[in-house]
Amino acid sequence: MMRSLAVAALALTLTAAPAAAAGITGQYVEARTCDVWTGPCFANADFNLTGKNAVMAWRVEKGSLDNVSLDGLSVVAVLSARNTIGLPQTGPARAVLIVDSRATPAQRDALVRLAKQQAGKMIQDVAAVQSAPISLTTCACKNQSCTELDAGVARLKTRCIDAEHDKACGNETAFYPPIASGVRVRPAAAVEHVFSGTGLRETYTDYDRRGAYVGTFEIR
Repeated sequence: MMRSLAVAALALTLTAAPAAAAGITGQYVEARTCDVWTGPCFANADFNLTGKNAVMAWRVEKGSLDNVSLDGLSVVAVLSARNTIGLPQTGPARAVLIVDSRATPAQRDALVRLAKQQAGKMIQDVAAVQSAPISLTTCACKNQSCTELDAGVARLKTRCIDAEHDKACGNETAFYPPIASGVRVRPAAAVEHVFSGTGLRETYTDYDRRGAYVGTFEIR
C-alpha cells in the first residue's frame, strides 16, 4: 500500500512539474484593440468597451523547452476576453493558437506550452490550435518598433510612436503593462491589426491605434 502511495505521489509530482526551458530568447510583439500608450482619462473612457481582443507573437531565436529545440520557430496567440485586457477584473480569455507550420509534432506541443507559460491565465481556454506559415520580422527604424507579423488569418504591422504626432492629451504613458511575462518592450502604434480566422466566434479589424508593444523575450 505504501509503495502504491509513493508511486502515485511521484507521478503527481512529475505531472505538476513546470516546463523546463533552456535559455529561450527571441522576438516578441503584441497588439490590442485599445491604446496602451495613452493618458488615464482616455483609458478610463475605454474600460470594458474596447481592448477585449489582442494578438501576441513569439519568434524563438534560440532555445529549447523540455529538451525540444525551438530555434527559428514562432507561435501566435489571438485572444478574445470579456473585459478590457489588463484590467484587474479581466478573467481568462478565449484563445486561438497558431503554431509554425514547420514545427514537428513535438515542437508544436512545446510551442503551445511556451505560449501558455508566457501568457498565464490569458491562455487557459484554448479554443483551437492551428498551423500556418508565420513570418515575424523587424524593420529598420528610429526606435526599433517597426515590425510585421503575418500568420495568415492573423496580421499585424507596427510603427514607432512619435511623441509629438501621436500625442492626444499630453499625459501619455505606457498605461497597460504587456500581457506576456519575461519581455522587454517599447510601446508602438499598430498600423494594421487583423484577425480573420475561426475559433473565437468573431473576427476583428483595427487600424492606426497606439496599442502595440514590440521587443524581446527571455526565459532563463
